[in-house]
Amino acid sequence: MLCRIYVGARRRGAFWRIDTVPRVTRSSFRRASVPGRALSVARWLERMPYWMLAIPLRLAVATVFWNSAMTKLANWDAALELFRDEYRVPLLPPEIAAYLAVSIELSMPVLLVLGLATRPAAFVLLGMTSVIEIFVYPQAWPTHIQWAAMLLVLLCRGAGLLSLDHLIRRYWSRSIPSGESGNGP
Repeated sequence: MLCRIYVGARRRGAFWRIDTVPRVTRSSFRRASVPGRALSVARWLERMPYWMLAIPLRLAVATVFWNSAMTKLANWDAALELFRDEYRVPLLPPEIAAYLAVSIELSMPVLLVLGLATRPAAFVLLGMTSVIEIFVYPQAWPTHIQWAAMLLVLLCRGAGLLSLDHLIRRYWSRSIPSGESGNGP
C-alpha cells in the first residue's frame, strides 16, 4: 500500500487528508482492465436503444420466411408435393396449406421490413413457426426456438422508432387531443 497525502487550501483555512492507494503493478493492471473493459461494454450495450436491436431482428426473421416463399415459388410442383407427402399439416388440404403458407411467407416479411403492423405480423409468424415445429419438423427445434425468440421480442416490444408503426402512432397521438381519447366517462 502506498500513502498519499493531499494538502490544499480553502478560502477559510488549509486542509489535508491521507489516502491509502493500492500499489498498481503491470499484472494487476491487466487483470483489472479485462473486467473493467467488459463492464464498460456491458454498460454501453445497456444504453443501446431498442430500435437499433429491432431492425436486425425484423430483417433476420423477414429474410428467413421470404427465402422460404421464394423457394416454394421457384418450384411450385415440388412445393405441393412436399405439402402432400412430407409436411402433412392436419385439418388442411395440401393445396390450401401450400397457398396459405406462401401467402403468409410473402406478406408478413414485407410488413416486418416496413415496420407496419409489426406485432400482428410477428404473431402470425409465431403461429406459423409453432405449426412447423409441432407438425412438420419437430426435430428442428433449435432453429425454431431462435425464430420464436426473435418473434416474441417483436411481439412484446414492437418495431421500434425506425418503423411505420412509430410514425402512425406519433401521427395519431398528435391528431387526437389528450382529453378526447374516448376512454373517459
